[in-house]
Amino acid sequence: MGHREGITIGDRVEVLDEAISGKVEAISDNTATIVTPEGFPMQFPITELVKISGDIRVSNFEVSQVKKEKELPKRKTAPTTKPKQRNAPKMEVDLHIHQLVKSTKGLEKFDMLNLQLETAKRQLDFAISKRIQKVVFIHGVGEGILKEELYYLFNKYDNIKCYDADYQKYGLGATEVYIFQNG
Repeated sequence: MGHREGITIGDRVEVLDEAISGKVEAISDNTATIVTPEGFPMQFPITELVKISGDIRVSNFEVSQVKKEKELPKRKTAPTTKPKQRNAPKMEVDLHIHQLVKSTKGLEKFDMLNLQLETAKRQLDFAISKRIQKVVFIHGVGEGILKEELYYLFNKYDNIKCYDADYQKYGLGATEVYIFQNG
């Protein structure tokens, strides 16, 4: 499957399953360093990168759909969303740091983590007050520290259950919270 090996320095690429895009700055072995529009260098395995041709942006959801269809044997496609799930109001909170701040320059990892956790808590309290039952926190895969801290935060609430969000839609990078509304 050598269909993504054609990535070279200077290409604009997107990262599969992550809301990240950027320009390839360097490539070593199977890892590419890309620089996001905010000027933030990040490293990813080349196999997780997709070249963006022209200005057509592919939303992550479509990318993971395409990936999924390649792996599945061809069958008649039926709509995948179960009608019941569609009716439950669901809130999505993207905790990727570049969604929260314009620039991460000068921010320590600790500061970023705190910012992400504060956002999560604020959004969670908002969801509880608005009687929203499900909130998906998109934290990305990363080093797993944010996910651990989120679980720690969620466990402080006694009316909340948290579990990995829909793998087909979010990959491993999201946690879904179910809020039991009292009364």
